[in-house]
Amino acid sequence: MVFIRGRGTRLRLSEYQHIVRILGNDIPGEKKTLAGLTQIRGVGYNFASAILIRMGIEPGSSMGYMDEETAKKIEGIIKDPRGAGFPVWFLNRRKDMETGEDRHLLTSDIQFTIRNDIERERQTNSWRGHRHLYGLKVRGQRTRTTGRKGGTVGVAKGGKAQPGK
Repeated sequence: MVFIRGRGTRLRLSEYQHIVRILGNDIPGEKKTLAGLTQIRGVGYNFASAILIRMGIEPGSSMGYMDEETAKKIEGIIKDPRGAGFPVWFLNRRKDMETGEDRHLLTSDIQFTIRNDIERERQTNSWRGHRHLYGLKVRGQRTRTTGRKGGTVGVAKGGKAQPGK
């Protein structure tokens, strides 16, 4: 049940939805609201709990009892967190390189933007671009013993020994 703080309203069992759709993501109705919101790419645990606190929804309530109006309000907050009063440091893309504005990326925009950033670093021949190009660590980590990718190099196991005559 979705318990909304202060209102004391509870939805009936007939209004239960087995799948709740928020921002193009199908969230199972049996999931708790906090865990269900974190299934949306770009919404983590802290962002989801802040949304639920702001909306006054109990985090332990089930997603299936959420009505369409509440889902639309949550969707609006996720799309525009700055308009909902979230601080700038809460956003996941501050001072965008192309536009210079603070944004919060969601769903496939995250992967697309990261891919574009890496490609831009490669094109400008930056140090990070070279590290990305060769598949090495980018942020100054040690590489002598850790982060070894690819097949193992070692002694190959020999074929079966022939029985002696």
